[in-house]
This record gives sequence, structure tokens and C-alpha cells, in this order.
Amino acid sequence: MSLRPTLDFLLYDWLHAESLNERERFADHSRETFDAVLDTCERIAREKYAPFNRTVDTQEPHFDGEKVILPQATHDAHKAFVESGMMSAAQDYDIGGMQLPYTVQAAANSFFAMASVSIGSNMLTSGNANLLMVHGTEMQKEVFAKNEFSGRWAGTMCLSEPQAGSSLSDVATRAVPDGPDFQDDPLGPRFRLTGNKMWISSGDHELTENIVHIVLAKIPDQNGKLIPGTRGISLFIVPKRMVDTKGQLTGERNDVALAGLNHKLGWRGTTNTLLNFGEGKYPVGGKAGAVGYLVGQPGKGLHCMFHMMNEARIGVGTAAVMLGMAGYHASLEYAKARPQGRPVGPAGKDSAKPQVRIIEHSDVRRMLLAQKAYCEGALALELYCARLVDEQKTGTPEAADDARLLLEVLTPIAKSWPSEWCLEANSLAIQIHGGYGYTRDFPVEQYWRDNRLNMIHEGTHGIQATDLLGRKVLMEDGRGLTLLGARIAATIERAAALPALAGHAKALGAALQRVAAATKAAWSTGNPQEALANAVPYMQAFGHVVLAWIWLDVAHRALQADGAKSLPATAGRVGATDFFFNYELPKIGAWLNVVESRDPTCATLPEEAF
Repeated sequence: MSLRPTLDFLLYDWLHAESLNERERFADHSRETFDAVLDTCERIAREKYAPFNRTVDTQEPHFDGEKVILPQATHDAHKAFVESGMMSAAQDYDIGGMQLPYTVQAAANSFFAMASVSIGSNMLTSGNANLLMVHGTEMQKEVFAKNEFSGRWAGTMCLSEPQAGSSLSDVATRAVPDGPDFQDDPLGPRFRLTGNKMWISSGDHELTENIVHIVLAKIPDQNGKLIPGTRGISLFIVPKRMVDTKGQLTGERNDVALAGLNHKLGWRGTTNTLLNFGEGKYPVGGKAGAVGYLVGQPGKGLHCMFHMMNEARIGVGTAAVMLGMAGYHASLEYAKARPQGRPVGPAGKDSAKPQVRIIEHSDVRRMLLAQKAYCEGALALELYCARLVDEQKTGTPEAADDARLLLEVLTPIAKSWPSEWCLEANSLAIQIHGGYGYTRDFPVEQYWRDNRLNMIHEGTHGIQATDLLGRKVLMEDGRGLTLLGARIAATIERAAALPALAGHAKALGAALQRVAAATKAAWSTGNPQEALANAVPYMQAFGHVVLAWIWLDVAHRALQADGAKSLPATAGRVGATDFFFNYELPKIGAWLNVVESRDPTCATLPEEAF
């Protein structure tokens, strides 16, 4: 089974990606160039990534005291990815990019995530470089961002600390001016950093000649004290190896030391590190302290970092989708080939009859259809968000602003919904395999382990839900929620005209009204603690409404193109839509009940009662 037909339909039939070529930025492109990119990435993923997915899971990174050792397959895959030009595919021609629509880049990158999600962390490098292109100085763009886009250097983002995971206000890494001339360094105001960063993906390796760490730290006040909260957080470029203004290595190591590797449930092919900054192991100029260059204004680091974090959240959502998709494809193949059981007739089972394949059992079909509904629906959502990125960058001012606000509202869903429900798809894939599913003879157990990390990557469900209900649906007087509601209403109106979808259109309309009412009810007392006590159920319901909308829109487009449902793919899309509306959308009632009533059960239970 191939991913490509699904991508082609979503890109060209549903999102009309070819129409982007009418815009000046993408004028050199065509369906042929888009297809060539997809062909190349599909081939590299098939040849350099997929065959080694189990290899990187079993041959975990290890530290020999001098450097981190990774399997040769990881080096080969990284080299092939860099040579494809995909690291800078969406960037300007003058920095070596292809000026490819981000929609197409996201679709092309999905092949790699499905083939082996942990064989590389190119998402972090491109996100790091994109941040610097927005917030860095011209010199920082030239020296750091461009070398990352070329694949010569890699990038990380260093937020969490051992005592402060997602609670960034508790960041304790310090940055002090490095000498009286610290403001005059051409690479940016120069500081010395001391502190520890935990859970840093790709924090150390030998895949590239240098690693560019983007680090959150606080600049002490005149009394040497750190400003409490997030207001005092600044952002710094801290290279692993020191560089000059030409982007050449000086031969001196920066004072960033690997303290240890974290050994994880999944994503075992990606190094995950504890880094010590400024401990004196690698003194620079004879002094302890990691040299870092300020990005943007002091105290505005979190504002800059969110540029990278939002991109990373959509990337994590896509990774979750593709791991779910990998499990779906594997379990579908298994279900079509595995004989077990016999059909039940009026007289019961006839043991003399031959076995049937398990795909003929209704419960197995239920589990397959659930996986299809979760994963293909979530893939459509991620590509829709990618299309909004292109709209934000190249649309008319009004369309660009609408796209910006829609992305604000949808990003928590794009990150969290797939990381919950495509993980459930992986669980169902194991179930379909039966006892074989939890052995290492089949890949589905690894897909589940890899995907379990995505519920935590880039912010937990609780963080995303609080962001959605506590900020995103309220911002700009609720205009983002209104914009989304208008787009859902437009789909409802179109779908209502088709008999096959009219009932679903009516159900979605009622669900949309219920979410709007729950939003008002949650905030009716104006008390954030009451409103946010059930933020996760709110986000689950909100996400299900968004996915129902996506499926209704996809099904409408499929029926427009193939009204007779003569194509198996059309029947599959309509069937997945039917499943989502009949089995999934009704769940929102239970979730929204506790939101609307501001149910205090979880918030008020005494600690000693647990």
C-alpha cells in the first residue's frame, strides 16, 4: 500500500496546491516540479530510511567519552536528505532554497517521518534556522542560518532544564556580558552562559561539523539576581564549536559539554541529551562559560522562541500522524494476509470450512477503519495548516492575516489531536496483529513506542489545552474562533446539498454550536481556575469537531470528483467520514458536559484522597 495516492488527492484535488503557482514566489513551479520533489523524497525514504528503522531502534546512540556514536545508516540518511535540498526547500533562491510552497515541503517530508521518524531531527535544524531568519541580525543569518539550511551545521532548541521542564518561568541558566566590549561582537552581543539543559534532541552528534544551539537563559539584574517569571528570558546562539564571521570553524571548542544521554521508550535513533553550559570543561579564551550571542532584544527570548516552537508543534503533529499511518498500513497488510477463524452462519461456525482472513471479521474492520479515520484525517489537517502557512506568507493582506489567526487557533489541535488519536491507531494496529503485535518480529510495537513520545514533545496535552481555551479562542475578541466557525459553516452548506453527506452536515452544525456554547459557559464566571479545570476535555471535543469538519470537506471533494463512488478511494474516504461521524463525533457530548458545568471533581479532590 502506498501513501502517494492519498497525498496526491489531498494536495491537488482538495487543497489545489497547483494554484499556488499563480503567485509570484512560486511562479517557476508546476505540477511537474512538485511531483519531482515528491518522487525524490519518496525514493530516499524508501532506500535510506525505511530499511534501517529497526536498526536505529536497536543500535542506540552511545557516548565513547569523546563523541556520540550513531549507526552508519543515520549518517547515510542524513547525507541523502541534505543532498536532496529539502532542508532549505521553502527558502529563497538566493540562499540556496527552491522557493517551494511549504504545503509541498510538508507533504514531501511526510515520507521520511513514516519511513523512520527517529533517524534524524531535521525539523529542529530548519526550525532553528527559520527563527534566525526572522529574529536574527544579518550576520547571524549569514553565519548560522545559512549554514544550517545547507546541512553543513545542525540546530537544536534548548528550553527545558532538569528542574524546569515546561515551566519556563523557572529557567535558571544565566547569561552575563562577556567583557566590556560585549556589545561590539559582530556576531551579536556576546555573553557567557552557565546552566544545564535537559531533554535536548540532537544535542550532540557527529552528523555535521557543528551544532547551533538556540538557548533560553536569563540575564541577571544589577544585583546579580534573575528576574522571576518569563519576562527576564532572553535567547542566545551558542555554537558547539566557535566560528568566525565567515562561518569558518576557529578550531576552538565552546564550553558546552555532554553530561549524558537519555534512554527513551521510542525515537531511540535520535540522541537525547543533558547538556552542561559553562562548566569549564572546554574553556574559551582560557575562561569558563559558554559563549553565546544574543538574538533579538534582552528579555524577549520567549517571543522569538515561539516562532520555532509553533513550527515544531506542527512538525510533532505530523510525526504522530505518519507513525499512525505506518501502523495502519502494516496492520492492513497483515489483516489481508492472516487467516484465522470462520464465518458464523445460522447453525454457528462450520469448522470444516476454510479459514477466512481476519479482515473479514467485523471488529478487525472496525479497528482498521478507526485507524484510517484518525490518520488520514489528521494528515489532511496538517496539510491544511501547511497551506495556511503559504497563505500567511504569500496571500493578500486580509487573507494572510486570517491565515495567521487560524493557525493560532489550530496549532494546539494540530499538535495534540494526532499525538493522542494516531497513538490510539498504533494501539489498534498492535491489537490487529494479536500476540504477534507486541513482539519485535513485527514493526507495530516500535511505531507505538515512537509515537508515545509525541504526547509530551513540544508541550503536553494540558499545556496545549490551556493555550487553546485560555488564550487562542479568546484572542482578538474571539475572532479566530469566528473565522474557523465561518469556514466550517461554508463546508456544512456545501455538504448539505449532497444526500450522502446531508446528515453529517447537520450533525457538524450542531456540534459547532455546542463548542461555542461550551466556550462561553466555561468562561461565564470569569474565573480562570474554573474555566480551565477541564481544558483537556474541551480540547478533545474541539479537536473532534475540527476533524469532523476536515473529513466532511474531504468527502465532499471526493464525491464532487467521483459522484458515483466508483473508485475504491472515494468509497474509502466516504466510509471514513461515516465512521467519524457515527462513532467519534458523538463523544463530544461527554467531554463538553464537564466543560459547560465547570465540573470541579479533578480540581478540588484533596491530595490525601488520591
